[in-house]
Amino acid sequence: MKLIVITAPDFVPGEAEVLRALLDRGLERVHLRKPAATAAELASLIEQFPTSYRPRITIHDHFPLQHTYALGGIHLNGRNPAPPDGYRGTVSCSCHSLEEVAAQRVQTDYLFLSPVFDSISKQGYRSGFPEQTLREAAQAGIIDKRVMALGGISADNLTAVRSLGFGGAALLGDIWGRFRSPADTESLLRHFDLLLQAAR
Repeated sequence: MKLIVITAPDFVPGEAEVLRALLDRGLERVHLRKPAATAAELASLIEQFPTSYRPRITIHDHFPLQHTYALGGIHLNGRNPAPPDGYRGTVSCSCHSLEEVAAQRVQTDYLFLSPVFDSISKQGYRSGFPEQTLREAAQAGIIDKRVMALGGISADNLTAVRSLGFGGAALLGDIWGRFRSPADTESLLRHFDLLLQAAR
């Protein structure tokens, strides 16, 4: 099962270094989501990744940077609902209902469905899907290997994510709630090893 890390919305000291370490450890992909960042600020972060890492990076804003840095894809959202004209690379998007998943499958390579569990990073953002509803969606082929669970993902529920038919999970609060500075790197990597074990 694939693991994806979404960046914190604000810049975090040492985040490029810890993201590189997570990619080395077995992280599938990094989603750069910095809604308030300028193109120059995002470019400065991207430039801290060697070219060999960049095909495993997806951006949520400033889509021209995908071509400039040969990144791995773009992520559609409310701010950027459509790919640039002529874009032929990997496309992902966020969905908040099973109807959205069914509709967006046509134009995307993979999707996030949220909130699958109660959010860790957004207080009061509760799970939107009863377990039985998700199981029925998997049986109907709506949830499959192209759909990634998002919202409240932790080592405690990755087994459930797999059993519900998801192809992977996207992590946000469980990662950045444990990382405030480079001093937290080793403990975060140990935690990520537990996530990898749970995802296997």
